[in-house]
Amino acid sequence: MKIHPLITDSADLADLCARFARSPFVAVDTEFMRENTYWPDLCLIQIADGKEAAAIDPKAPEIDLAPLLALMVDNTDVLKVFHAGGQDVEIVFNLTGKTPNPIFDTQIAAMAIGQGEQIGYSSLIDSWLGIQLDKGARFTDWGRRPLDKRQIDYAIGDVTHLSRVFPMILERLKKLGRGSWLDDEMERLADPAHYVNEPDQAWQRIKANGRKPEMMGRLKALAAWREHEAQNKDLPRGRIMKDETLADIAGQPPRAQAELAKVRGLSSSWANNGIGARMMAALAEAKPMPADEIPGREDRRPGPGKDGALVADLLKLLLKIRAKEISVAPRLLARSDDLQHLAAGHRDGLSILEGWRFEQFGRDALALVEGQLAFAVKGGKLRMTRTTERSEAA
Repeated sequence: MKIHPLITDSADLADLCARFARSPFVAVDTEFMRENTYWPDLCLIQIADGKEAAAIDPKAPEIDLAPLLALMVDNTDVLKVFHAGGQDVEIVFNLTGKTPNPIFDTQIAAMAIGQGEQIGYSSLIDSWLGIQLDKGARFTDWGRRPLDKRQIDYAIGDVTHLSRVFPMILERLKKLGRGSWLDDEMERLADPAHYVNEPDQAWQRIKANGRKPEMMGRLKALAAWREHEAQNKDLPRGRIMKDETLADIAGQPPRAQAELAKVRGLSSSWANNGIGARMMAALAEAKPMPADEIPGREDRRPGPGKDGALVADLLKLLLKIRAKEISVAPRLLARSDDLQHLAAGHRDGLSILEGWRFEQFGRDALALVEGQLAFAVKGGKLRMTRTTERSEAA
């Protein structure tokens, strides 16, 4: 495989992307820093198609990333391959407002061929290629310039190895007939809605006691205000204000800015500085949350009751058995929320009662809930028994 020197020139990048545009797939990875920023600070982009590979420096002066971004989001003939690519996809979305299309994630694919629920990249490469990766540069400062040879070699290795492993995984999926099993997961990964940071929805990520409309309205207003502050300053939202402090203020709002000096988690300077004033203005403009917008407690955790909880435990056992039988990660077959809902008597909108999941697991899960399937120990091994068949034989 041809390895290019670090690309820092727009013309070289355009030429590279023109060649990649004719490839069936490209393996993609990024290096970024986000410990001290709201937005991920993109430091390096690596790409390979099995024939050639390169690292691209997005911090190079005046480099134009447009050809690369067009390849990612506009060229639907080239499959974009990632490993655990959620944060990589987020970066592309932040730059373009779109997600890579079409997309394939080898960590998700590994679930369908029995390699665990979240296999790491190093373990994946070791299992398929027998290569043990040097992790020494993993936690390096990618924002520092110039990048040294060890950093660049490490980064490019992520995509050169991935471009070799991807065809192998794809072939395994085809032999097992499980390619379609991944459609929902890949669509979820590529769904732009997962990467939109809407300030008006930020309150949904914050745990708060109480459901009074006035308190919930303040929570929503404060969360939106904090999100705007964090975005404008490009700081992590926790640097503006911790979740716990925000929830406390929503529950017991100060009557005047001067009282902010006594709020745990805030600097005393908030009592008379600009950020404190802006927060007080957000509080003053907060309106009670409409009743139909306030989430019920059961929306966050389905309540199947004591008997339902026991049924959910049986469903988890069934899931573990079935996943082992067909060599697939349990999480790909069913999520815990689906099991809780099924145990609580819900049927509508459950993915385990549709498509391949129903055939592989949902049918038996439904039979267990409806008393048509039972567990039995035969020959020292736990097995499932059809209760209807047994009664007919009797």
